[in-house]
Amino acid sequence: MNGGPVQNTSLVPGGVIGDGRYRLLARSGVDRRCDAELWRARDGQLNRDVALTVLVGSPADHAAVARAKRTAERAMHASSFTHPGVARVIDVLTPGAGVKLGEGILGMVVAEWTQGSDLVDLLADGPLPAGSTTRLLEPLGAAIEGAHHAGLVLGADHPQRVRVTPDGRLRLAFPGPRPDAIARDDVKGLGALLYLLLTGRWALPGGPPEVPAAPTGPDGSVIAPSALHPQVPHELSSVAVRSLEDAGVGGIRTSAAILQVLEQIAESEAQTALIKPVPDDTDDGVVWTTQRPARGKEHRRKLMISVAVLALATLAVVVWLGVQIVSFFSDEPSKGGGPTVVVGQSEQPGRGEQAAEPTPLGPVQPAAVGVYDVTNRPDNANRANRAVDNNPTTSWQTDSYLQPLPALKPGIGLMASFAEPVRLASVTVTSPSEGTVVEIRTAAANDAPVEQTQVLATATLSAGQTQVQLGDYPPSQHVLVWITKLAGGGRENKSEIAELVYTRAGES
Repeated sequence: MNGGPVQNTSLVPGGVIGDGRYRLLARSGVDRRCDAELWRARDGQLNRDVALTVLVGSPADHAAVARAKRTAERAMHASSFTHPGVARVIDVLTPGAGVKLGEGILGMVVAEWTQGSDLVDLLADGPLPAGSTTRLLEPLGAAIEGAHHAGLVLGADHPQRVRVTPDGRLRLAFPGPRPDAIARDDVKGLGALLYLLLTGRWALPGGPPEVPAAPTGPDGSVIAPSALHPQVPHELSSVAVRSLEDAGVGGIRTSAAILQVLEQIAESEAQTALIKPVPDDTDDGVVWTTQRPARGKEHRRKLMISVAVLALATLAVVVWLGVQIVSFFSDEPSKGGGPTVVVGQSEQPGRGEQAAEPTPLGPVQPAAVGVYDVTNRPDNANRANRAVDNNPTTSWQTDSYLQPLPALKPGIGLMASFAEPVRLASVTVTSPSEGTVVEIRTAAANDAPVEQTQVLATATLSAGQTQVQLGDYPPSQHVLVWITKLAGGGRENKSEIAELVYTRAGES
């Protein structure tokens, strides 16, 4: 594969290959990873257009011949799979048996031609909205999922192998997976296509030179689409990046996970589209006029009503602000009857007796607090300090997820770092997000893997204050409030933490 496809004088528009049966019309692209040229051609025998994946190389290069043979074999296996998201394989040709493919051609996959346009051309005017992206990608995602269930690999990991159908769907137009491709490559390809539609950039090696490469961070991982374009939904951005990661913590391994999010986003967009815009009753069809607007009795009546409504709204806001200020400086407890106390269960092994509860000494302020996220895409990281600013009117919030944890993340939380190791008697969480489940954990460092943190207690938050009592444990400098279940449900999963109070323990 070194050096790209071998130059072939017959691979030009108007050239004839495949024993004189196929006349080349236009080249759609080049997949240099497997020395393949992608062509639209005319089948002279059946008088129809076809898609050709032409495997080129030197017949003297035994490694290249072996790779082409393996690609042809895999394409032949995939010919039994039919799906609207994949062009049907018509024939697979290899040298031998009296067949003359052409000079420097080691194999050829013939598929039905997909009407429409090239995917790269679709992005000439820039990235697409989320709704259009999901509608485009959903059929291809379903095709990949079906192929994987059948034990097949499609090779949908190059943008020039994909075309856009006239009805606005992505379709694998040039089948023929690389000889070393695995199902994980299809998943990465689906994520890269999602990334491409959202950003106009390609996030895998070997992309076409005319498509810009995705930007990467210091650790080599691609920058999230939402960081490049804030209007991109968090779920789509997260799925795109996680599907590109290697298998491991946080990585997406199957196309089913991607497809589920695509379907949910598409459904949400469809429901939004059903909301009719509010008609403008004042439109009289005049686009432009130099006349002054009429100011009759009806106009003055509407103006007086508007002023009255505005005055009442202003008065309501002033009253509300006064109540908030009074309640903020008041020492009286809230109407909820005080904090809800949840006694957590210690998970330290080897203790036959229940540890005595330590005597509290008073609040201790952490030196720093930050969002702890194993996927390296923390939610609202710049607002983490709002949870420890001693102001319950400010808060830190998670993003809003279409799926509950751990569909997209195993969890998310706030890691507090203290100036010195401390032993806490309790952590009090002020939150309006009733039903949120948190774990209080200790860690050796603020970036320690979640598997290496120790669970001290688990609690389900009430609306208001929830005090989580902690048992006896060795002092620690890092304490994590780890959310394992978000409040809400359905397609709206989100939690908010207004304040965290850490109470130091005394001697038992």
